[in-house]
Amino acid sequence: MSMLPTSLPGGTWTLGDLTVTRFGYGAMQLAGAWVMGPPADHDGALAVLSEVVGLGITHIDTSDAYGPHITNHLIREALHPYPESLHIVTKVGATRDQQGGWPPAREPENLRRAVHENLENLGLEVLDLVNLRLGNAEGPQPGSLAEPFETLVELQQQGLIRHLGVSTATAEQVAEAQAIAPIVCVQNMYNLAHRHDDELIDMLAEQGIAYVPYFPLGGFSPLQSSALSSVAARLDATPMSIALAWLLQRSPNILLIPGTSSTAHLRENIAGAGLSLSDEDLAALDKIGH
Repeated sequence: MSMLPTSLPGGTWTLGDLTVTRFGYGAMQLAGAWVMGPPADHDGALAVLSEVVGLGITHIDTSDAYGPHITNHLIREALHPYPESLHIVTKVGATRDQQGGWPPAREPENLRRAVHENLENLGLEVLDLVNLRLGNAEGPQPGSLAEPFETLVELQQQGLIRHLGVSTATAEQVAEAQAIAPIVCVQNMYNLAHRHDDELIDMLAEQGIAYVPYFPLGGFSPLQSSALSSVAARLDATPMSIALAWLLQRSPNILLIPGTSSTAHLRENIAGAGLSLSDEDLAALDKIGH
């Protein structure tokens, strides 16, 4: 087994029986504008993916809805046959429409098709981890996940999926999923300004379950915060760097999947996530979300 380089901040975490670097990579931004169509720079996208693996990152987050199909094709082109240490996490439960929306697609036949398309487009016989995307563009929505989640459990029992997770989920839906089958991660929106999952994160940490925040810097409109700006200025770092470092220090079960279509940004994000924030910094940042 190859040793993981020690240069990645945060060390590693175990998703079920899969060891991944806590600093991962989200592939969404490799598609074209608004996550639709091919990238403007095809070779640049392949170069970023090669760099991800070259730097020792072993967790790539993707979805066949990105593009659609584009990011999975790029991952396969750049990295297949995959190194044994690399784990690709995907999500199902939403598709794309011509307007660039994300309509839910959680009927059993939608989910079966999505799993088979992910397998085919990534060139895999089994998916390491599949997250069921709940909610909608506004965020988590209450309601039972039993039918779609049970469909994924069936696919898991058929040997097509190793591990399961949920995304854009309420705490009640996380508990409902766990009553049906084990999950290894929850992927929700969470960052310095959106702290609604604080209690859930701590509960999952006690259970040894990963929490994977998306939009680490506030979503499509970046977080504007004087507290964040002043800490960033004091440490001579970017706001994104501070946001990533804060997440890594927030809880040991938090896994990062920042996306970028630039190798320079990728390296900057890694360096930034490795910043050590003082108690004073943490106290100033803590005020943002409260």
